[in-house]
This record gives sequence, C-alpha cells and structure tokens, in this order.
Amino acid sequence: RSSYSCCYFVLPCCFFDFHGKYSRRQSKKTQYREYLDFVAQVGSVCGFHVEEDCLRIPSTKRVSFVGRSRSYAAAERARIDQQITQFINSRRSCAVATCDRRVGFNHEDHCEEAVSEPPEDETETAGTVWMPGFQPREKVEKIRNCASLPRDFVDEVVLNVANLLLNAAPQKSCSDKQGGNMNTWNQGESLSLREVAEHLNKETLKKLKSEYGGLQTLLKNNHQVFEVLNGRVHIRDWRKEKPPSKTKPEVKRRLSAEAFKTRLCWFFIHHPDGCSLPSEACPYAHGTEELR
Repeated sequence: RSSYSCCYFVLPCCFFDFHGKYSRRQSKKTQYREYLDFVAQVGSVCGFHVEEDCLRIPSTKRVSFVGRSRSYAAAERARIDQQITQFINSRRSCAVATCDRRVGFNHEDHCEEAVSEPPEDETETAGTVWMPGFQPREKVEKIRNCASLPRDFVDEVVLNVANLLLNAAPQKSCSDKQGGNMNTWNQGESLSLREVAEHLNKETLKKLKSEYGGLQTLLKNNHQVFEVLNGRVHIRDWRKEKPPSKTKPEVKRRLSAEAFKTRLCWFFIHHPDGCSLPSEACPYAHGTEELR
C-alpha cells in the first residue's frame, strides 16, 4: 500500500494476523497451508500478481511469496485503496470476535485497541492512519533472554543456587564406578524451580521476572553447572555426559575441538569436591594455566 511502484517478498513463519494470532477457519487444511493461503490473499487484495516459491533453506517453513507486478492500472489506485481498507477493517472485526470467544480472557487489557470502531470514511488513503490501534515493534528489540544481565549478578545467582542444591539434605553422592574410583562426589539434591525461587531474595526475583523465562532461562543458559529437567533443577555430573560422537561431521568436530579449554571449570573453582572429571577429560580449564 506504500506506493504503486512498491514490490515485496515475504517468508511467512509465525501464525499472526494484523492484530494478534491467526485464527484457523478450515480444518481440512494444515495450519501452515491455511496461513500461507491467507498471506497470499493479502497480496492479492493489495493488487499484486502473487507468486509462490519454495526456498532452498534448512527450515520447515520455506514457502515464500513475491509480489513483483500489479494486477491493476495506476489510475485505479483509489479503488484498490478502498478495497484494502475494507479488508483491514474486516480482519479487525475477526480479531474482536476471537477476543470475545476466549474463556477467561481479559477483554479490557487485550482488546481495548481492537474494539475501536472502524473509521466512517472507508476510502482513507495512504496519507491517513491505515489501522487505528496498530502498535508496531520497537526498531531495536530488547534482549530479554538473560544474556544481557550483568555477569557478576549471574555468577552470584549460579553460586547461590548451586550451594542450595549441594547443602540440601540428604546429600546425594555419586561414585565414579567406571574408573574404579570409589571416591564420592557430591551431586547434591534436585529441587523444583519453585523451591529454588523461594530461597532467592525479592530483588533477585524482581530482576529475573523482567526476562523471558526468568530463573529457568538463566539456569539453562549455565548448562555447564545445571541441568533442568521436567521443572526440576539438578547439578550436572559431567561423568554421565555422552562422549562426542565419532560420526560427527568434520566441521562440527573441529568447532568442538576449538572450544576445548576456552573457559574455566566452574566445579574446579567452586565445588567442595572439585571437578568430577580429571583435567585431561574435562572440556573446561582446571586453572588459568590451562586456558586456551
């Protein structure tokens, strides 16, 4: 709708309409195919000859659409613009109806913008507001996967959670039976995410709640130390990890070898029993002198 000379390329992925999630209408089609047809329909309504293509990319969603030419003459632009406006308003009505049908849905919070009445003048042009209530994403998307949290804050949370698991009673010790070494290594207890959260202070929890996934994401990001399975947090025992596959492609084997000993071993520094693996078998450095 920007201009008559505009062309477009789109690779549909997530199932979204103009105002929210796309609602299915045809059970005979797959959700993906139905959504592709909807995206193609948008192009057609906007007056394009819509071409469909399948990209050669490693993805399950690789069907794209290209609009290279218009299906109407430039003199008909006002008529097509009115057609587009009516289509947008019809999609807005669908969004409101979907909102109303949801059980337990907070209508005031989520539908306030969508329920605004369509403009009386359905022939609005490119110089006016195309869709009242539309809120585009920020130009710079804020990273909220715990990756941007201060390193000292993350280290403090990791240490607190690890100590909590190690000191939980009764202690669970693991023997290194494979190597014949009967020395025990304290793996600590497993606790639910809720139990772990209850032991963290309010300030820490407040900081984590502003991140997507919160505490769970932070612990999963620190997979050297923790393992999160079915909502429970465990300290990772590297003796139980599967050895790298010998059938790995050469590129992956090389990348894995290049990453060896590039970071300090958390267990060597912080665990009361040290690391469960000998230095030569541990992928992390046992001291700064081993760092690569």
